[in-house]
Amino acid sequence: EEPCEVKEEPCEVKEEPFEVKEEPCGDTDISGTESESPYESAEEVSLQSLSTSDPGVVPSRVTRWLIKRKRGETAEIFTPSSEQVKVESQTGSDDEYLPSKRARHQSTRRTPLAPSCTQSVSTLAAQEVTAVEPRKNFKEEDTPPDPHSFSPARQPGPVLDQTASWTVLQLFQLFFSRATVKTIIANTNANAERRKLDGKKYKWTMLTLKEFYLFLAIIVYTGLVRAHKRHDYWKTGFPYNHPFPKNKMSRDRFEAIIWSLHLSNPKDDEENERQRNSPNFDRLFRIKPLYTEIVTACKSFYHPRRNISIDERIVASKARIGMKQYHKDKPTKWGHKLFVLADSSNGYMWNFFVYTGKSNTTSEHGLSYTSVMDLMPFSALGSGYTLFVDNFYTSPALFKDLTKKKTGACGTIRKNRSGFPKTSVNDMPKNAAKGEVRWITEDKLVFVKCMDKREVTVCSSVHAALSGKTVKRKVKQQGVRQTTQVPSSYYTVLHKTMKWYKTFFYHFMDIAIVNAHILHKEITETKADGTRPFTQKEFRETLVAEMVAFAADSEEQREEPATCMPMYYGEDATANRKHCRRCFNAGDKRVKTPIYCRKCKVPLCFTSKKNCFAAWHDGQ
Repeated sequence: EEPCEVKEEPCEVKEEPFEVKEEPCGDTDISGTESESPYESAEEVSLQSLSTSDPGVVPSRVTRWLIKRKRGETAEIFTPSSEQVKVESQTGSDDEYLPSKRARHQSTRRTPLAPSCTQSVSTLAAQEVTAVEPRKNFKEEDTPPDPHSFSPARQPGPVLDQTASWTVLQLFQLFFSRATVKTIIANTNANAERRKLDGKKYKWTMLTLKEFYLFLAIIVYTGLVRAHKRHDYWKTGFPYNHPFPKNKMSRDRFEAIIWSLHLSNPKDDEENERQRNSPNFDRLFRIKPLYTEIVTACKSFYHPRRNISIDERIVASKARIGMKQYHKDKPTKWGHKLFVLADSSNGYMWNFFVYTGKSNTTSEHGLSYTSVMDLMPFSALGSGYTLFVDNFYTSPALFKDLTKKKTGACGTIRKNRSGFPKTSVNDMPKNAAKGEVRWITEDKLVFVKCMDKREVTVCSSVHAALSGKTVKRKVKQQGVRQTTQVPSSYYTVLHKTMKWYKTFFYHFMDIAIVNAHILHKEITETKADGTRPFTQKEFRETLVAEMVAFAADSEEQREEPATCMPMYYGEDATANRKHCRRCFNAGDKRVKTPIYCRKCKVPLCFTSKKNCFAAWHDGQ
């Protein structure tokens, strides 16, 4: 049993090689000289060299395996469990293992692992010893990564003629262009005609550009002056005696416009509905005309600065549609989710998209990865940007791919995220003091743990672990925490509605107003005349006034048909038949006709045997 005897015998066994073909590789003698043997000779194995006092290395198992093999006893190699390594590293001896009950139970279920014919002792020892880099504390310095060169595709800031004098309405019209407004007016008129033919209750006259801007002005006004019910704005008694909006538009006309408001072509809607439950069905078709216009305008008239951020936004809604999301931990439980890319310096929304549901996400990386890549068109954005995200998006895979595109990233990270370092050496203690720091670098990413009120974990590809900079906490002043958030929700124009596309119409108005206000501040601050930019509230008040003035100056008349012509209600003579007005007045309530006068809006018979259309217009 002395180690010296084990060293002396391999020379004799070396002369008598045994047959390896008749026995499996795991049962051959250690002293064999065949090339299939795990070791060329026992002389190459020095038991003395395997003895070590390093607490992180466990060579005693290899030592005992060699001794048992030499004695002819059955010896099998198992992969050591973490509990076994921990116990033996603490003992620092070659005694028998003292594994826990859980470790013994796990080892009995493991498959015996014999050394392969191409392994060596050094390879086997390397498998048993895994050197893990420990976490470092705040006393150890870190080398910051090389920063990417900032090369934006365009000059950051407003992409406008900043020497010109821009009114508030003109900035708003950058996002609600006249072409888009005319499209909405045409689709609203078409939708009203369709509802009118179906026998709906509201009286309708053709919507004009003047009326539509008055309608928008009232919507913005309701975000400034709150009332419990919408019809309270038209009450004449105290305390709701508001001169506006009742002196500009009647309540019934305003309700009729809301009732018929439509963003897409109704006929195209029907075609899209026929493709439901098929790959060609577009869930966002009803908002596409305004949706695409707003996204294009946001990217056209501004270019973000170096620091950008991505986050989700919830638009409150309880509409009965599958796109609606439920968030139990959010203040807004039910609503539509938008993923937004914004400029960190001022909150300008540069790009966004509406999340339509899990079924449309096909990437193997998941929603947190694809949402970032979809929001960052690198050819239009440029390189050298620094992205800030929360722990929903942060992952080592995403940050590495962004680094390949010369874009840095930083954000809080979840400890169960794939790729997060799992080492527990020099980890954050359980009772760590506030300000305690642990960090580790891996694949050019730095992972930092910092103890605040609770443990905060951050990952970055652009920062050093410890920069020496400090951040001022948000402190309460007179019971209120001071923040610099954009107050878009303070004056939101959102009205309660069960139509999901109308919810997006109101939210798109908020996006247009907030972005227009940011452009106004950027342009005003560049001027040297000392003009103070409007606040968000003042900007909206000025916008309402300019919308009303624009509507008053508009000379546009309603586009009423000039002549009386017979038209079909439906696609043929059998659809949407109505009672003939002339026959009904004469007492015959059974006659129905599919034809009406396009100017008079009256259903009239028009056949070879009975021509009420001609008799009606002749005054008979």
